[in-house]
Amino acid sequence: MNLLKRMYRNQTEVPFSKLWKSITLCSLAVLILAVGGLVFRGLNLGLEFEGGGAWEVPADNIEAEEVRDALRPLGLADARIQTGGGVLRVRTELSKVTQTALDSGEESDPIVAQVTAILAQITGQEETAVSVSTAGPSWGEEITNKAINALIVFFIVIALYITVRLRWEMAVGALVAVSHDIVITIGIYALFQFEVTPPTVIAFLTIMGYSLYDTLVVFDKVRDNEHHLVNAKLSYTEVVEKALNQVFMRSVNTSITSILPVVSVLVVGSGIMGAVTLREFALALLIGLIIGTFSSLFIAAPCATFLRNKFGAADSDNRSYRLSEAVRRRSKSSIPSTPSTPSNPAIPPRPRKNKRR
Repeated sequence: MNLLKRMYRNQTEVPFSKLWKSITLCSLAVLILAVGGLVFRGLNLGLEFEGGGAWEVPADNIEAEEVRDALRPLGLADARIQTGGGVLRVRTELSKVTQTALDSGEESDPIVAQVTAILAQITGQEETAVSVSTAGPSWGEEITNKAINALIVFFIVIALYITVRLRWEMAVGALVAVSHDIVITIGIYALFQFEVTPPTVIAFLTIMGYSLYDTLVVFDKVRDNEHHLVNAKLSYTEVVEKALNQVFMRSVNTSITSILPVVSVLVVGSGIMGAVTLREFALALLIGLIIGTFSSLFIAAPCATFLRNKFGAADSDNRSYRLSEAVRRRSKSSIPSTPSTPSNPAIPPRPRKNKRR
């Protein structure tokens, strides 16, 4: 109980600098696993990115091989078939002729209609109960290109802003933390083969904004504590550690208040109401929020501290170290004022005259 009170009063003394090395090694191992998942397993891209057709129909006690044998005469034996939860899901690539016909505005295609009829027959459902979705890969390519362009512009603008507003070491630390969050989140999607859809891409972009906000809160507190460095009371590592202890509970509270609504959307929206789009968005957002809180304390801060200690010794004066106005005023007011002395100390002060009563 005393620990919680101290945490809420920002009176913690967590030795962050001693934890940075071991936690960085653990984070590096997770990054290697994430990159390995991307290289060897790849992303499970959704229908909007790969193109093709997807069918869903209510079905119980049906085997995937039975569906595969039924689709074999159409040349679709290699389709992705998922059974379970009372729903049969079939997804397959369509021929270029079929894709061209659908892109040109035709409402249906013979192959799509035949697959719909076969699925309705083997499940004992009406054809109207079969949900059909078709899409071409061109739309997914356009969304991917726009997301990549937005990512490049985001990195450039943020790097320039943090460099001008704070320091270039902090800009590098913030970008490393954001990249760390995105790579691990995408790697988790690759390892567990979660489907990547347009809502997932939107969640990835949202993760970058949240991670950057949490990181800038830490760096802003470091700047507020710069007067300790100016007065030579603490080293730069100790200044950063002090700032991390001051914002630690704020980061935890912000993360909890952000994660609870996302968990509600994931449980209620996806688990109870069955909204697949909400699940795709909330899952990526939940993973990113957790990793973003971690990276602001254990990735961005040590990276900026290392660069500052390594390359910032030569320009450690006040001109290169941008102090805020409040810190400058505090530094000036901390200098004791010297009492005024007479111009010639050899002349004694004139004695006071006694007033007549």
